[in-house]
Amino acid sequence: MQSLVRQLIKLPANLLEYSNIRLTTADAVVGSSAKDVVWTYRKTTLYRYRSSNRTHPVPVLLTFALINRPDIFDLRPGNSFVEFLLDHGYDVYLVDWGYADEEDDDLGLGDYALNFLPRAVREVCRTSGAEEISLVGWCIGAALSSIYLAVTPDAPVRNWVPLTMPFDSSNSTYQTWLGSDEMDPDWLVQHAAYLPGGAVDITNKLMKPVPNLVGTPLRLWRQVQDGTVDKAAYQPMAKWVGDNPNFSITAFSQWVTWIYKENRLATGRLRVDGKLVDLSRITQSTLVVTASADHIAPRHGTLPLFDVLTCEDLEHLDGVGGHIGLMAGSRARGEIWPRIDEWLAPRSQAEPRA
Repeated sequence: MQSLVRQLIKLPANLLEYSNIRLTTADAVVGSSAKDVVWTYRKTTLYRYRSSNRTHPVPVLLTFALINRPDIFDLRPGNSFVEFLLDHGYDVYLVDWGYADEEDDDLGLGDYALNFLPRAVREVCRTSGAEEISLVGWCIGAALSSIYLAVTPDAPVRNWVPLTMPFDSSNSTYQTWLGSDEMDPDWLVQHAAYLPGGAVDITNKLMKPVPNLVGTPLRLWRQVQDGTVDKAAYQPMAKWVGDNPNFSITAFSQWVTWIYKENRLATGRLRVDGKLVDLSRITQSTLVVTASADHIAPRHGTLPLFDVLTCEDLEHLDGVGGHIGLMAGSRARGEIWPRIDEWLAPRSQAEPRA
């Protein structure tokens, strides 16, 4: 009874704090590490992060998906993979695909993987003075980087780190959603220039409707009641989750058809701009990173990569967490990032690792 009375007394203050957190989330600062524009082309921008501590000769290029902002690599001070890499002496670059609109309806996966990404890689080499780079791709960014490496045997890339990469879509939730006959990408191409970011957001949330639409706000409310809420941690992530760029309709149609309807990447039947994407041609040192609770790119759908890749230096890092939480959650700095650094550092010296 006393507990109920205390909750009723605190209710107005708790409601005010809860509302304040939700209403000011849009003001949260995301991606705040200092960086400079190196190169732009159409909507794509290449950034280089400022640092006076570049001790590794091989720079790192980060690339993310087309349906979310790459700021997730640099979520907030104290919980930023970019910040971690800079502190450990890496020269860090980031590809930002930008926000697609009506004039980008012609952009397909080939434009991103075989045009924009190679140009970004060349600019990294030019501005850093390095002959080779490390390429880190997350989600669709990992798939795009795999396409680039598979059809570009002379790519100036020494190390490749695919993070939670969609590969074999068999029996996945996304295949169930997007691979059905009701999903007609050709119809979308005829009637839209892009898939609105809001549609992407709600679709992703409906994959786990109760946790996303009920569980998240309820958990925040309970943290406010308990006095354990961390506004500085909650708001940047909530802001990032809600910031979904539009998806070029051509790229979306290809992604749905090639990856989920026909599973071409995993079955070796994918051709992009007329070029066969044969992942067995990838020779870079490779660290495949999977997440135990990933429902976007489930671990069982990424592991078949090991049946295809033939590179001599190939390792697997399996972490605890979900598709995003693995790399941006509260445990990432202590569990995942150091293990990536442990693998990457000896492969980022002046001479290739023997």
